[in-house]
Order: sequence, then C-alpha cells, then structure tokens
Amino acid sequence: MAHPNQKPSRKQAQKISARERIQEAQRQEKQAAKRRQRIVVGVSIVAVLALAGGTALAINTAGNDKSSSTEAVEPTAMVVPANTSGPDGTVITYGKADAPHTLQVFEDFRCPVCRTFETTNGDTVKKLVDEGTVKVEYHLAAFLDKNLGGKGSRTALAAIGAAANEGLDKFKAYHDVLYANQPDEREDGFGDVNQLLSLADKVPGLKTDAFVKAVTDRTYAPWAKKVADAFNDSGVTGTPTVKLDGKTITLFSGNKAVTPEQFTAQVKQAAGLQ
Repeated sequence: MAHPNQKPSRKQAQKISARERIQEAQRQEKQAAKRRQRIVVGVSIVAVLALAGGTALAINTAGNDKSSSTEAVEPTAMVVPANTSGPDGTVITYGKADAPHTLQVFEDFRCPVCRTFETTNGDTVKKLVDEGTVKVEYHLAAFLDKNLGGKGSRTALAAIGAAANEGLDKFKAYHDVLYANQPDEREDGFGDVNQLLSLADKVPGLKTDAFVKAVTDRTYAPWAKKVADAFNDSGVTGTPTVKLDGKTITLFSGNKAVTPEQFTAQVKQAAGLQ
C-alpha cells in the first residue's frame, strides 16, 4: 500500500482506477434504481387518483338522470301502442274480431317453456286463427326479470309494443321471431335493445324509423309495466298458460308438449265443436 504522501506506482494506480470505476458504476446504478422507484410510485399514485376519479364519476353518473349515462333513461309518460285493447291497452288481440271463441295466451318472453309451447303449437294457434275459429288475446308478463335478474322480459315487452304499433301482422311475426331466437333465460339477451333491433330485421317492413326510435328510446316502457302489472293481477301463476273461453287447455303431458293434434282437439272440445 502506498504512503499517503507517496505517489502510487503505475500498477497501483490502475488498480485504484478500476476500483473507482466499479464504485462509480455501482453508485450510478443505485441512483438509477432510485429514479425507477420514484417513477413507479408516481405512476401508481396517478393510477390510484384516476381510479378514484373514475369511481366518483360513476357514482355521479348513476345518481344523475341526465343523458351522461350510457344507458337511455326510460320515459315516464304513458304511451299506449296502436292495435291494443283492454284497460290501458294491456291486451293485444290477434285474429278476426268476430271470431266466435277467444284463446287467451299468457307468456313471458324470457320463459323457455313458452318457447317450447310456441315451437310445438304456435303454428297450430295461427291455423285456428286463420280459419276464424278463434282470436287470440295475448297477456304478456315480465316476472322472470325479478326471478332471474335483468330486464330482458320488460325490454322485449316494450319492443313488442313498438311492433304492435306498426300493425298486428308485424306484432305476430315479431312475437314469433323473438321466441324462435330466444336467448338462454340466464343470459338476459333481450335486455339489449340492439339485439332486439337486429331480430326485427327478420320481419319484413317492421324496422321503420318510428319502430327503431320507439325501441331505442324505450317509448313503450311505461306501457310494458302496465301490461306486466295486469298479468300479475290476472290470477295466472305461471307461463305459458292458455285458456279457451276461460277453460284451461293442457299444454304438456309429462315432460313433453302436447302434439298439434291434441292441442287442436282440446280447443275444439272446449269450444263445443266436437
């Protein structure tokens, strides 16, 4: 080791220089690590603040009924679709007004058993209507929204009001399309108005500007609530339920839907036609 007042040798100087370079590199690395740590902490604080701001905005949006919400606010004004009847227009009647018998059909658009009924005997009902044997009163429900969560039943019900406003043939065709394309009851697919509008493409002439606006703006949502309330007050406890002039028609035998022949026979027997 060199004396403090003695100049180090060349070899010693090289060793000192190398050691200093290593120490300087270590010092720089420590400083860089500290800078990286400060950056990470700073970004984390910004992220937390941004998250806090987003949460506050979401709370404010949820508590605000104005158009800042991403979902349209349902109107409160009661608008009754054309081509409806009964108190507050809560019944949709399809068929000839002078048909001697009335078939009451109670359904919920999210009800999978209703789909089974429509798939098996929907065409039979239409045939009886076309023959003039019966007219059909549709009493529509929305109780599955409460049972399963979501809003698909009442959103579809509001959309069917828009279809009825376009005409009874449009209503019936759209009614059939909704059941033919019914999503899983747990998925609440009908809660999306875009899906309902897409299915409207399957009904020629239905998707008018007025129809699209009514579905998008949920024009018939208050009416749909009235319809659902009327079902709840009807005394019917499940869907599907079908009655001919007040007499209940059996729709299922065991786990299977009755055949079109069996359904027709029941209707004609209840009507005194056989």
